[in-house]
Amino acid sequence: MPNRVTPTDEQRYPTSRDVGDFVRAVSHVRSRIAAAAERVGRCPDEVRLLPVSKTVPEDRVRLAVRAGCHELGENKLQEAARKRRALADLDVRWSVIGHLQTNKAREVAAWASELQALDRLRVAEALDRRLAAAGRTLDVYAQVNTSAEDSKFGMPPAELPAFLAALPAYPHLRVRGLMTLAVLSDDHARVRECFALLRTLRDRARDADPDLIGPGELSMGMSGDYEIAVEEGATCVRVGQAIFGARAVPDSVFWPEADRADR
Repeated sequence: MPNRVTPTDEQRYPTSRDVGDFVRAVSHVRSRIAAAAERVGRCPDEVRLLPVSKTVPEDRVRLAVRAGCHELGENKLQEAARKRRALADLDVRWSVIGHLQTNKAREVAAWASELQALDRLRVAEALDRRLAAAGRTLDVYAQVNTSAEDSKFGMPPAELPAFLAALPAYPHLRVRGLMTLAVLSDDHARVRECFALLRTLRDRARDADPDLIGPGELSMGMSGDYEIAVEEGATCVRVGQAIFGARAVPDSVFWPEADRADR
């Protein structure tokens, strides 16, 4: 039997360099989302595609916006703020999808459309105070560590019920649902377990008190595993390399904890 050749990231994720490239890349991702949804009897319209532009130069982000990407996710707040200023003339909603420190709450409260990585009440309190001062509300997802990896941010599943029960004390936060990062593995069964666990946690939260989970959205799935996530109930997939192209550096450079917001 011939040896199996695994494609490199550069081969799997060609770089989008003009508007046409971005249109084709987004269309390809959406078609795969649709196919995955249809395999399990879901409507593809239930799944929101969030392009992740981390590490992508601003000139190429402009091309992506021209191609129709008006929601963008960033995991580094400094990078997101720089791009927001540089692209202020464009119609873009910015999602913060990376770990947030309490001392950065003011900036997120000032301009972010959502935070997909809320996992500590100290951050919730800091955000709520800043949002109150700014006269804004913020959509948030509670991040859960479904892989039980020490390298991951997110709360352990057992802590989620108490965390959700505490969030109504912060009225400027609008809970949308849950977020997770699956284990980085070619073992699809292990990846699927992470997504299935998040769905189960969402369902249990709904049964206990549906008011605490908001619409109960599930943000899970990235360039390497978003089809599995859709099959397991994702309502938001965070896709970077499959739209923008392979990154030139490993994710560990941008995630000190060797974690990922998207693949």
